[in-house]
Amino acid sequence: MCEKVYRCYVEKKPGFNTAAKAIQNELAVVLRLPDAKVRLFNRYDIQDMPEDGLGPVMHTVLSEPMCDLCHEEALPHFPDGTRVLTVEPLPGQFDARAESCEQCIQMLLGGRRPTVRTALAYAIENIDDAGFERIKAYLINPVECREASPDKPETLLRNDNESPTDITVMRGLAEMDEEALDSLRLRLELAMSLPDLIMIKDYFCGAGRDPTLTELYVLDTYWSDHCRHTTFNTVIESADIRDSRVEKAYGRFLSVNGGRPVTLMGIATGAMRHLRGQGKLPMLDISDEINACTIRIDAKLANRREDWLLFFKNETHNHPTEIEPYGGAATCIGGAIRDPLSGRAYVYQAMRITGAGDPRAPIESTLLGKLPQRKLTTAAADGFSSYGNQIGLATGYVKELYHEGYVAKRLEAGAVVGAAPLSSVRRERPVPGDVVAVLGGRTGRDGIGGATGSSKTHGAATVSECASEVQKGNAQEERKLQRLFMDPRATKLIKKCNDFGAGGAAVAIGELADGVEITLDALPVKYDGLDGTELAISESQERMAAVVAAGDFLKLKRLAEAENIEASPVARITERKHLVMTWRGQTIVDIDRGFLDKNGAGRSISVLVEESEKGKMESGNGAEPASSPLERRLLTLAGDLNFCSQKGLVERFDHSIGAASVFEPYGGKYGLTETQVMASLLPKQEPGKMGQEAEDEVCGGRAAASVMAYGFDPYLTQADPFGGSV
Repeated sequence: MCEKVYRCYVEKKPGFNTAAKAIQNELAVVLRLPDAKVRLFNRYDIQDMPEDGLGPVMHTVLSEPMCDLCHEEALPHFPDGTRVLTVEPLPGQFDARAESCEQCIQMLLGGRRPTVRTALAYAIENIDDAGFERIKAYLINPVECREASPDKPETLLRNDNESPTDITVMRGLAEMDEEALDSLRLRLELAMSLPDLIMIKDYFCGAGRDPTLTELYVLDTYWSDHCRHTTFNTVIESADIRDSRVEKAYGRFLSVNGGRPVTLMGIATGAMRHLRGQGKLPMLDISDEINACTIRIDAKLANRREDWLLFFKNETHNHPTEIEPYGGAATCIGGAIRDPLSGRAYVYQAMRITGAGDPRAPIESTLLGKLPQRKLTTAAADGFSSYGNQIGLATGYVKELYHEGYVAKRLEAGAVVGAAPLSSVRRERPVPGDVVAVLGGRTGRDGIGGATGSSKTHGAATVSECASEVQKGNAQEERKLQRLFMDPRATKLIKKCNDFGAGGAAVAIGELADGVEITLDALPVKYDGLDGTELAISESQERMAAVVAAGDFLKLKRLAEAENIEASPVARITERKHLVMTWRGQTIVDIDRGFLDKNGAGRSISVLVEESEKGKMESGNGAEPASSPLERRLLTLAGDLNFCSQKGLVERFDHSIGAASVFEPYGGKYGLTETQVMASLLPKQEPGKMGQEAEDEVCGGRAAASVMAYGFDPYLTQADPFGGSV
């Protein structure tokens, strides 16, 4: 292997350069620079590759000879006045293109895996200095990328390998008064309130020690609005309701609330809790796992009936999508999938409901510290659809709502449906001695502070200060996890499971049992240099935490390896009811479970509900009173952005993956009538290879890439991959 860094630029030939043309059109329409001409190059820097390897790699992995042009080491000659802007991902951000290149080069050439860094180079003609600066500001989102140097580096190794320092102990916390505590809270950029920090001070005073910095950040994460819904659990002490309809509904809620504290969460779940208490929800599945809303159904399959679990989960990623639309929307659907997946379900259907300001608004009207609405709308659609299409998820319903109320904060909501045969799901309470295995992706700095960041008040600087909070999803890695969790040989080993969402290892592993001891050094990492706090709260994507009996770990590991998934034992269940984390042989977190579950200082509020306006049609861009002439009202509707066709948006999402969708997004004779519902057949289940034969294979380490638990893979061609009823 050669330590030399090779560089290659790849450009689409004329006629194939649609991406460059799209950017050129965007600059003309959005920035009003109609004379700008754009050429687009993918830049690749490669290290740790055989000296004679560039030629084969350049014409197979990096390019397609029929439609690409390759330039070794340097860009081609440009006309005078051409300006070049090179943009690269921020260090620590997942780069899907580089990841794919590394894997493909290793498979092509053999040997160890090379290191690849990628960037985009824009060559722009017919532009002055002022226009070039406007283009820079438009193309570079500081949350995800930065301008790259045109010089080729001597090495691609980054400074991440420097040894991190020991974790700070917050000495003197016990002596701090409220003013000093609040100053500390602001300096550490904690999302918690001052009463929360006072509560933490009292706890550690009672324990007779000072907290570590990691403990403060772990508690900040656990008690964040994102993880514990503190806003929805705020106690409503009094309610002045001046709307008769709301007052009537509120009165009905109070009549069944049973004297419990009144909260928004209680109001949202009160009807279901009341119906369940009356025995009217026999299908509702109740367990210690809270991965997704789950019901039991009697599934009609091709030749038999069987008990199945049906999962529903929705997720919003408003804050991440607001500051980094592509990654935020991609991880919205990725996170929504992982919740039913951790319940051992196969996720087979999705919908997307979003809210935005007018994407036609001129860029000059963009709020300070915000991205333009057009960029938010288009990039978020790209991120969500790309992830869903890659992982193989049929998205059956897509709708975007336009309203001025979404200008300050975008709505990005995804919902998924999953299913699993009840016989394939094992649910047991973990016991001391059980092992927690991490499956899937590695830990990096991406996603650190996501839970607390989305729980803070945001300002004009948010978009440039939250770079580590938004991850780039890795759909291929999650697809492998889906395959593993479709194998009943694997799911029947897992007692309890959590996905690595908000809060990282601290929450994903910490929630699995009352007593957990996590060895942070055992977490697989993307690069060296992470300290204990980063390892504890990183929200790097596509990872699962699964509890198995100690004797079953190797069986699960071999099944995971058959799907090219890393499986690492990182924690054990303990009898002592504390969340404990060790790093470098030192205990950096040791918090009593009872205190952790207090979820911070209690909050209360008084509310006022004004009388709602009546007699107006709801509309995004204004409304006509119901008393207006019909013709005028119809013309107003026709001119409303919410009533225009969204066919172009909908067709970015593949609704046909798996061949199970019942409806087309647009139906009717001409395929132009919008379908307002979605439905799908259940996955067809074929009994997997179970019993002693499977046990022998697993124990002998001969587990091959598995046939799906349900007997199919949507990527394989089958005559009848699905069966059953809607």
